[in-house]
Amino acid sequence: MTIVDPNLPEQEGQAPVLPVATARQTFVWLRAELATRRAAMLRIAVIGVIGATAATVPSLAFGVLVDRITDGASSSVLLPIAVIAGVAALISGLAIGFGGYAIAALGAGVLADLRESVVHSALWLPVPELERVGTGDLLSRVGNDVSAVTKAVSTLVPTVVSSVLLTGVSVIAMLGLDWRLGLAGAVALPMYALTLRWFLPRSTPRYAAERRAVADRSQVLVESIVGARTVRAYALDRREVETIETSSGHARDLTIGVFTLFTRMVGRVNRAEFVGLAAVLIVGYVLVQNGSVTVGATTAAALLFHRLFNPIGMLLYSFDDLQLAGAGLARLVGVAALPVPGSDAESGEQLPPAPADNALELRDVAFTYDGLQQVLRGIELTVPAGKRVALVGVTGAGKSTVAGIAAGTLAPTSGSVRLGGVPLDALAPGQLRRHVVILSQEVHVFAGPLVDDLRLAAPEASVEQIRDALGLVDALGWVDRLPDGLNTVVGEGGHAMTAAQAQQLALARLVLVDPPVAVLDEATAEAGSLGARELERAADAATAGRTTLVVAHRLSQAAAADLVVVLDRGKVVEQGTPDALRAADGRFAELWSAWAETTAKDLRTQPGVG
Repeated sequence: MTIVDPNLPEQEGQAPVLPVATARQTFVWLRAELATRRAAMLRIAVIGVIGATAATVPSLAFGVLVDRITDGASSSVLLPIAVIAGVAALISGLAIGFGGYAIAALGAGVLADLRESVVHSALWLPVPELERVGTGDLLSRVGNDVSAVTKAVSTLVPTVVSSVLLTGVSVIAMLGLDWRLGLAGAVALPMYALTLRWFLPRSTPRYAAERRAVADRSQVLVESIVGARTVRAYALDRREVETIETSSGHARDLTIGVFTLFTRMVGRVNRAEFVGLAAVLIVGYVLVQNGSVTVGATTAAALLFHRLFNPIGMLLYSFDDLQLAGAGLARLVGVAALPVPGSDAESGEQLPPAPADNALELRDVAFTYDGLQQVLRGIELTVPAGKRVALVGVTGAGKSTVAGIAAGTLAPTSGSVRLGGVPLDALAPGQLRRHVVILSQEVHVFAGPLVDDLRLAAPEASVEQIRDALGLVDALGWVDRLPDGLNTVVGEGGHAMTAAQAQQLALARLVLVDPPVAVLDEATAEAGSLGARELERAADAATAGRTTLVVAHRLSQAAAADLVVVLDRGKVVEQGTPDALRAADGRFAELWSAWAETTAKDLRTQPGVG
């Protein structure tokens, strides 16, 4: 699957981005979502019409009052008319308030479904494609774009709906007073329409470009923050700052350009208001002079039109933020619409036979990320059922790439991967998840109670099963010492956990999933030298009896494996038992000698040693 933005031309030096839905695709998605909520939409329409109708009553009542006073009525007529106007204003306020709440609630439900779809699609994005487009674009969508759409849903959409209904009801009321007064007020409508016709074609591409620039800026910031150590190590600080300034300046210039365009639209709206009100007053004066309408009717018509200044202005001015939200919505729908594998039951296809055993085989595997540089070449690797194989090699040898291919998160460019004789790419997604689980050093602790964090791996797990899993990885002791035990809130805003504790939780999740095949991609790398042995023992216990492929960051892990495979520059250069490779005068022996010397030196420098 190739991930590009189909709506924006690719510019030199501009990174590819995730898909953006077209206006039609976004409308089709929105219509389908609203079709499932017809009762809520009908309720909103009824409340909105009641509120808009009630909002016109005070203007009409004031017109009646003018006519009564003109006819010489006493001041006693003021009270009933004031009561009517007050009650109508109260009804209008309540209806508009309830209507706004109902619209916001409806929009929040639609947005919640969209967020779930975006997250679901994002979790299934192919790893190479996500690495190619970078995480900045995705983060800007679930951050900036969701914020823009949320603002529109909670404040702008209720305002727009209320404004449209009030405008329609007010025009009908003006026509009811006298059709000529209604037509006079309607003179402004073509000017409003021309304003939108002028504004929308110019603003739509600018808002899309602004969203794209914000995504590019996010990507640059993320890369700079994540790679801060590398930037400092190579003295690239100035270059990174200049890159950030360039991307931020581009986003700023686009924002200023959009705002300038918006202010020009405001001037056109003010001209339309002047022409419309002047037309109502002039026509009303002529009609009053020839006795066709009363002064009160003309006054009511002028008040009704003036009453439209705010809703029509809000409607037009909201297009600024609505365009921003529309661009964000299109970007979210673009991700949500990405194809994702369904469950085994939903696929409707006959499932391939289950693997005969749990042996993992890589045959003549090659891989490239960019189609140019070969990362792996001719990899031959077998992990016998129930055995542990360790991958060793210097940084950049291709160990993590082999692990990703073995786990099915990466597809080999050529060659094959088989589990129990069945090609890995022939397995349905559910089958693959049940058979193979990969753990990396980038573990994450989800915000919430610790027990819920562990149940993400096994939703039906009992407390006893969870405690058994924690005990197996030697984490039960510190968990029981937490303020609320398993119910302690962890993650962001909760109890802080060490890197080693987070990795123990990841290993406990592995135990709860209970897959026959486990791939550990430096899953104990963050423990530090002091906790390394304990965490390695926890990993051994969690993978006991499983077919296990370990990317070893410490050669002590390789020494405990059944077989060792040595990688160098994307090729297998040695493989055999740890003892046999140590005895041979090869690459592993060199690595072992260097590691043993470094370990002995570290022990001698520790306090109380030597």
